[in-house]
Amino acid sequence: MLEGYTHIDTSTIGEYKLPKVEGCSDQDYVVSVVDNAEGWVNLMKTLFSFDQIGNLIKRNDFDMCIDSMHGVAGPYANKIFGELFGLGKNQLMRCNVLPDFGGCHPDPNLTYAKELVEKMGVFVPKADAPDFGAACDGDADRNMILGKGFFVTPSDSVAIIVAQYKCIPYLSGGVTGAARSMPTSGALDMVTTKLNLGNYETPTGWKFFGNLLDSEKIHICGEESFGTGSSHVREKDGLWAVLCWLQILAAKNQDTSKPLVTIEQIVKDHWATYGRNYYRRYDYEGLETADADKVFARIESQFGVFEKESAGNTSTNFSYTDPVDGSVSKNQGYIFKYADGSRFVFRKSGTGSSGATIRVYLEKYSKDINQDVAEALKDISERALSLC
Repeated sequence: MLEGYTHIDTSTIGEYKLPKVEGCSDQDYVVSVVDNAEGWVNLMKTLFSFDQIGNLIKRNDFDMCIDSMHGVAGPYANKIFGELFGLGKNQLMRCNVLPDFGGCHPDPNLTYAKELVEKMGVFVPKADAPDFGAACDGDADRNMILGKGFFVTPSDSVAIIVAQYKCIPYLSGGVTGAARSMPTSGALDMVTTKLNLGNYETPTGWKFFGNLLDSEKIHICGEESFGTGSSHVREKDGLWAVLCWLQILAAKNQDTSKPLVTIEQIVKDHWATYGRNYYRRYDYEGLETADADKVFARIESQFGVFEKESAGNTSTNFSYTDPVDGSVSKNQGYIFKYADGSRFVFRKSGTGSSGATIRVYLEKYSKDINQDVAEALKDISERALSLC
């Protein structure tokens, strides 16, 4: 609460006062109470086929759940999935809004959405796990998508939405392009290249997507930190991403006489077509700024060493020139890239609560889609750590 302001529970307002403006009577004022959830649902009805999604949810062999993490997504999830699609209370997890998020950390990831992760059998398989699960963060702009015993990485999620855009009524008329933040894996690049769509690699920060969306250079964008969005609101929209996945599932499961096409199957079919970008991120938090600067000085001194190690190796300090307004953003992170597109990235982040944070991103592209992630990234991880 800001100093000098009084907290008002708007559900208990009994009266309101109007300013006295010369020439205006009380009858000249109109007070409107707006139901944001109703407006959002009406917009979603124009973007998706609720009939198709409803038919999927009604299937006897399909079960799903939504975790709103006691955040603002709750009223929207209750209205769309509870009232319209008929999900039961046991399928609508933590959809009541609480001022302290119920004491939980409202981030939709494998660590903080542990109740959903356990329910979905991601780490410990469960025979009765739902077929689809999703979580949104406190302000409903980020999302996590899960299948039965299966986690969809945010990098893969945006790539698959673009690859399957024809399944989504809002996008089926055509997509001009897509964008990802620089640390996000190159899975999206494989899709845009194959589909001959515009592709943009931006610095971290949603503002860089704004110009691309406004100029209609892209229709979809995403980042590895669980944010996905499109031109429908020019921002991240966690529940929109959830509906995208349900729409893709619905489009692939219209024939109820056939076995359910699962989240895992859709992702693995995608990998079989485009290859797999094995990916992980590590955060080194709470560092003294001077120490972080020493690490980055060491990293920069290794540019030439890395490039000499193997033909096709490149290293760069990422810089971005906005294709719309021409603005230049320098020093956005160090990229060490191999000839096959595999890479490791170092970036300093200012989003930590104290000190400096160094984020390390590891990525390996491969047509062998069945490797263990840690094993696939082992050599790249060791090289990245030895370099810094």
